[in-house]
Amino acid sequence: MMVMPRKRRKPVAEINVVPYIDVMLVLLIIFMVTAPLITQGVKVDLPKASAEALSEDSKPPLVASVDAEGNYYLNQNTDPDAPISAQDLATLVAAQLEVEPDTPVMVNGDGAVSYNQIVQLMVLLQRAGVPSVGLMTDSSES
Repeated sequence: MMVMPRKRRKPVAEINVVPYIDVMLVLLIIFMVTAPLITQGVKVDLPKASAEALSEDSKPPLVASVDAEGNYYLNQNTDPDAPISAQDLATLVAAQLEVEPDTPVMVNGDGAVSYNQIVQLMVLLQRAGVPSVGLMTDSSES
């Protein structure tokens, strides 16, 4: 039996870059996902500006209010000066929007109310089906 000499293979001098590209793409995705989470709010003094008033021919808006103690009020309630629960507010707003879906909704908050309470009111209105909320301001300059 005759033994055939084995062919010696030449070593390949090329680098396989496919794994490096895979790692690069994974890192790119990680940075794209985490970059928005890293940015934090910066304390700024917002500029004072006068807002344009609603036109007279527009429908009267629903005004949901929060006082300094955190009580909710709605101008379309049977007694607009009586505080109502969060559930009643959401029910009344949802009922009004079923009757007239294009009714504007405004949020009116006391100056002493925390930002969290305003956000909770806006979340409550969003769950009631309000597509967009306007914030009321006082036009008087102090």
